[in-house]
Amino acid sequence: MGAILSSLRNTVIASIVLALVLFGLMVSLGITNTEFGMAFWAYAFRLLHVAAGVMWIGLLWYFNFVQIPNMGKIPDEQKPAIGKVIAPAALFYFRWAAMVTLISGLIVAYLQGYLVDALLLGSQTGAAPVIGIGMWIAIIMWFNVWFVIWPNQKKALGIVVVEADVKAKAARTAMLFSRTNTLLSIPMLLCMVGQSHMG
Repeated sequence: MGAILSSLRNTVIASIVLALVLFGLMVSLGITNTEFGMAFWAYAFRLLHVAAGVMWIGLLWYFNFVQIPNMGKIPDEQKPAIGKVIAPAALFYFRWAAMVTLISGLIVAYLQGYLVDALLLGSQTGAAPVIGIGMWIAIIMWFNVWFVIWPNQKKALGIVVVEADVKAKAARTAMLFSRTNTLLSIPMLLCMVGQSHMG
């Protein structure tokens, strides 16, 4: 067990294997459909959507609840460990989790037949406006990640070399848009959960 848990790669592989075993158990008990039709693929992409979304919002909240508030408490000589090692790695998973969440969510909406109706905030299906609002909030958040937060974080972290005043301005812009996404995260989650439970 130590060999599995001491390696992140092995832990993730073991988690996937355990999920497949549980899926096999659900199939053998007749709990789930074994046909690889539209319903199966909608389920598979929803699983991917939820997993990526957990990583995306989890990292967003890590930045806003842990890293940003505590950076001022870290001695200056230790800050490069955050800026050069931790933050770039976290930002890699953060932005790609946002991308996978958005794409898989759009695929789920397409497979379930409500993509256009939801994006147009239509009412042909009862939950379309609710999920549509959530989708638009998520698209805004995704845009902020890729086109505001990440470009400014590259300057703030020194990945892109800029003057000190530009670096400080970029850090503030990245922080404000990260806080904007934090502000939007709970309304977005309300809409996503509401689609299934309030419609």
